[in-house]
Amino acid sequence: MKNQFLFRRSALALAVCTCLGGVSSVYAQSTTGSLNGSVPTGGNETVVVESGTGFRREFAVDARGRYAANQLPLGTYTVTLMRDGAVADSRKDVTLRVGASTDVSFNAPAAQGSATQTDATSLAGVTVSGTVLPSIDVTSVDSRTVITSEQLAKLPLGRSAEAIAQLAPGVVNNGGGFKSDNGNSVVSFGGAAANENAYYINGFNTTDPLNAMGGLQLPYGAIDQQEAYTGGYSAQYGRSDGGVISQVGKRGTNEWHFGAQVLWEPEWARASGPNLHYTNTPASAPAGDMYQPKSQDTQWTTTTSIYAGGPLIKDKLFFFVAGEFEKESQRNVNEVGNTTPASDNTYKNPRWYSKLDWNITDSNILELTSVGDKREGSGTRYKYDYANLARTTTIGPVDNTKTGGDLWVAKYTGYITDNLTVSATYGKMSSKNYDQAGDYDPTLARVDSSTQQNPALNGGKPIQNSQVADISLPGRGNKTNNLRFDVAYTAGDHTISVGIDNVKSQILDFGTNSPGPGYTWTYGVQKDPTVAIDNTPGQNFVPAPALFPNGQSGYWVNKAVVANAVNVRSDQKAQYIEDKWQVSDRWLVSIGLRNDQFTDYNQNGEAFIKQTSPQWAPRLGAAWDVNGDGSFKVYANAGRYYLGLPLNPATGAAAGYTATQQYFTYSGIDPVTGAPTGLTQFSNVVSGNNSYGIAPDPRTVAGKGLKAENQDEYIVGFDKTLTENWTYGAKLTVRKLNSVIDDFCDIGLVTDKAAALGYSVGSTNSCYLVNGGQANTFTILDKSGNAQEVPLSREEMGMPKPKRRYYAAELYMTHEFDGVWYGKFDYVFSRSYGDTEGQSRTDTRQNGAAGSVDWDNQYVMANSNGELGNDHPHVFKAYGYWQIAPEWQASGNFTAASGGPQNCLGYYGDGVTDPDPAHYGSSYHSCDGKPSPPGSAGRLPWTFQLDLGVTYRPEWAASKLAFSANVFNVLNEQRATFRYPTEYSSPGTPHPIYGVALITQDPRYARLAVSYDF
Repeated sequence: MKNQFLFRRSALALAVCTCLGGVSSVYAQSTTGSLNGSVPTGGNETVVVESGTGFRREFAVDARGRYAANQLPLGTYTVTLMRDGAVADSRKDVTLRVGASTDVSFNAPAAQGSATQTDATSLAGVTVSGTVLPSIDVTSVDSRTVITSEQLAKLPLGRSAEAIAQLAPGVVNNGGGFKSDNGNSVVSFGGAAANENAYYINGFNTTDPLNAMGGLQLPYGAIDQQEAYTGGYSAQYGRSDGGVISQVGKRGTNEWHFGAQVLWEPEWARASGPNLHYTNTPASAPAGDMYQPKSQDTQWTTTTSIYAGGPLIKDKLFFFVAGEFEKESQRNVNEVGNTTPASDNTYKNPRWYSKLDWNITDSNILELTSVGDKREGSGTRYKYDYANLARTTTIGPVDNTKTGGDLWVAKYTGYITDNLTVSATYGKMSSKNYDQAGDYDPTLARVDSSTQQNPALNGGKPIQNSQVADISLPGRGNKTNNLRFDVAYTAGDHTISVGIDNVKSQILDFGTNSPGPGYTWTYGVQKDPTVAIDNTPGQNFVPAPALFPNGQSGYWVNKAVVANAVNVRSDQKAQYIEDKWQVSDRWLVSIGLRNDQFTDYNQNGEAFIKQTSPQWAPRLGAAWDVNGDGSFKVYANAGRYYLGLPLNPATGAAAGYTATQQYFTYSGIDPVTGAPTGLTQFSNVVSGNNSYGIAPDPRTVAGKGLKAENQDEYIVGFDKTLTENWTYGAKLTVRKLNSVIDDFCDIGLVTDKAAALGYSVGSTNSCYLVNGGQANTFTILDKSGNAQEVPLSREEMGMPKPKRRYYAAELYMTHEFDGVWYGKFDYVFSRSYGDTEGQSRTDTRQNGAAGSVDWDNQYVMANSNGELGNDHPHVFKAYGYWQIAPEWQASGNFTAASGGPQNCLGYYGDGVTDPDPAHYGSSYHSCDGKPSPPGSAGRLPWTFQLDLGVTYRPEWAASKLAFSANVFNVLNEQRATFRYPTEYSSPGTPHPIYGVALITQDPRYARLAVSYDF
C-alpha cells in the first residue's frame, strides 16, 4: 500500500506540476469556467476542448508548454492534445466549476477529483485510471464555496439560496429574524448586515432594490452550481460589502434528460414550538402571563417539481426547463392583542426556469434565460380564546399578498480571436409587493396594544376590533434593468479585462396609509401617572396624564397617523479594469480598479443623492503555488468595496412621509370597536422624527458630498493537500467599515448653527441623510427660499466615529469523495464589534436601509460601542455524505454556534427624572439608569443544529428512482436567537415583553421525497 500511495502522489505532482500554465479570467458572479494546464513541449501542439453541447474551441500551446481556455460555458468536456494535426492524448468527462480554473495537464494521466473525472487514453493504446485527489485552484485569489447540483441532491438542506450559503465559512443566519419578500430567512456574511449582500442568477443581479433583503432565486432542482463569495472578489463586481450568492442554472446538452420529484413535509412530523410568556403581565392580559402560544402553530408543505432538457438541433440549439410548485399551509396563533389573533394561511410558491443555448458558431454563443420566483398568500382570520387555547369565531379573510416576480436575461459571448473575448449581458426583472385587504371596513379605526387598556373600563379583558394593517396601493412593486459589457484580452502573461456594469432600479407605489379614517388608536399606561410621557420641553413635549381628567390612573391612548406612497428610482453604474498577471509559473498577481457611481431620485425625478465623482475601489491579490505542483497554495488579497443605497431612503427621508401621534386620556371604551371615548387631549400632534408629511427640497435631503458606504478587506490564507483525499487550510480576514449612511434627525443643531452663521431659517427637513460619525454639510432654505450651507463637525454633532470591525480566523479540512464518503469540517473564530451594524440593525429589528435609530442624534449613539448583532465568536460546521452500500446513502449537516449579544435598551439617564432629550423613549443604550453598550446584557445561548438524511436508490430501477427522508433539527433544539431588548414601555413602566425570546430555532421537522430521473 505504501508504494501504491507514493505512486499516486507522484502522479499528482506530474498531473498538476504547472497548474498556473494559464490565467483564468473567470470571476465572481460568473456563469463560466476555465481550463488550463501544461503539455510536454515538442512539435506543433494545440489543445481542443469540446463539450456535450457540441461547443468546440482550439487553443494554442505556448513555448513553455502552457495553455489556457477561458470563459467556457459550464458543462462536461473532452480535452484533447493535438500534435502535428493528430490526436496525441485526451481527457474525458472533465466537469467545470463556475468561476474556477480546472487543471487538465498531459504530462501524466490526468487526475480525478472534485472537478475532473477522467479516462486517460493515449495513442499508444494505454489507458490509465485517474486517481482520487483533492483539487486546489491555484489560479484564484478570492474566497468562495461552490456547491454543485450533485451535492445539493445528497445533503439535507433547506430549499433556499440562503440555506445553501450557510455551508460557507463565516456565513450565519441573521439574528433579527429578517426575511426576504419571498419568505426566506436571510444571512450575514463576515459580520455585515443581512441586507448588504448581492444575489445573482446566471450573471443577472436579482437583489431586492428596495431594501436589499434577499433576491429572486432558482427552483432548487434547476440549480447547477451555487457560489457563496465571502471575500476577495474581482474588480468586475461590487455593490456588496457582505457577501455574494450567485446561482447558475442547468442547461441542455445533446443527451435528453427528464425527471420529476414530489416532496412532503407532513404536519405530524413537525414538533411543537415554545409558548412565550410575559415578563411583566399587563392588567388586561386575557390569559395570565401567556403572551403567544406558539405550541399551537402547525405547518405542512408539499412540493412538486419537474424538469426536461435536451437538443432542439444537435450540436446547435439546446433547451432546459424546470418548474416547481410549492404549497405551504399554516395554522397560526399570534401574540395577545394582535388584530389577527389566529389564522389559517396558505402560500403558493410557483417557481420556474427556462434556458436556451444557441451555438451560432464555435466562436459565437447566445444564451437566453427566463426565471420566475413568486409567492402568493391568502387565508382566514379568527378570534382566539388564549385562556383555553381555542379558536372561536371567524373574523374574515387575511390580506391577499403577492411577492416575488420574474426576469429574463440574454447573454452573448464572442470569441473574436484566441486571445480576445467579448461578452454582453442585458436583462429585466419585475416583482410585486402586493398586499390588499380581503375584507376592509373604511370607517373603522384600528386598535393597537389593547392589553394596555384601563381594566376598569374593559372589564379586565382587552377590547379590539378586526381592522386590517396599514393599507398599501395595489400596484406596489419593483423593476430592475441590468447591463454588462466585458472584454478580455490575453497578451503573453497578462489577461486584461475591462467593462461596464450598470443597474437601474425603480420602486412603484411604495408606502402605506393608516386604515379606515386614516388613523389608529394605540393604548398605553404610565406606571407613575405624575411622570411626563416625554418631559423634554419643545414641540414634542407630552406631559403627565395625571394632570388631566381621567388620567390619574396613568392610562392613555394616542392617535397615530401614517401616510406615504411614492415612485422613486436609482441609477448605479460602474467601470472596471483588471490585469491577471502570470508573473512566473508559480506566481499569479491580480491587479484591479473599479469605479462606482450611484444616483438616487425622488418621486419627482429629481436627484437627491449624486455620488458620481470617482469612487475608486482598488483590488490586489496574489497566489503562490509553493511547490509548483498545485499541492500547496498561499494567497492574499486586499480590496475596497462600495455599496450603493437601496431605494428605501428615497421613500422616507426624501419623500416627506407622515408618522405622527397625539395623546389623550379617556373615560370609556367602546364595547364593540375598542375605540376610546370621553377623550381629553393632553398633547399637540408630535413626531419623534419630525415626520409631518412635508416633502423636502431634493437639495436638502442629503449632506453635501455624501460618501457611499464602503469597506476595506484584507485576507491571507493557504490551502494544502494532506493525503490523496484530504486538503486542509487556514485563512485570516480583517474587515473595516470606512463610511456609513443613515438618517440624522437632531434638527435643532442644524438650525442653531444656521442662526449662528446669520441665516434666517425658512424650512428644514424632518431628517437628513448623512455619513454617520463624520462631519457633514447640511443645506437649508432661508426665508427667501435660497439654499444655504450649514457645516457641522463630528464634534458639533456629538457623534462617535463610525466603527464596524470584523476579524476572523478560519481552519478547515475537506475529504473529497472517494466513492465512499465526502466531508468538510470548518471552524471560524471571529469578532464583530463597533457602533454600527450597517444598513440594518438586529437588536431593534430595523431592516430598512439607512432607517435605523442609529445616528439619528447624539443621545442614541451614547454608549453605542460594543458587540454587533451578527457577532458569533465560535462557529463549527460539518457536512457530508456516505455511500453506505450501492443502493443506500446517508448524509448529515451539523452547526454549533455561540450565541449573539443580548442587549438592553432603556430611557436616557436614570429613565425617570432625566429628560428624554431626543423623544426616543426606551431606545437608548441605557439600562436601569446605567450605561448599556451592545452586548452588556450577556449572551444568547449556543445553538446546535443537526440535520440528517438517508436516500435509497434501488438497483432494480436502474438507480433512476430514489426515495429519501431528511430530518431537520434532529435534537429539537429551540434555543433563543433573539430576545426583546426594550426595557420600558413608558418612563418607569417595565415593558411587558422585555427579554422574551421572540425568535427561536425552528422545531424539528421531516421531509419525505420521491424522485425519478431519466
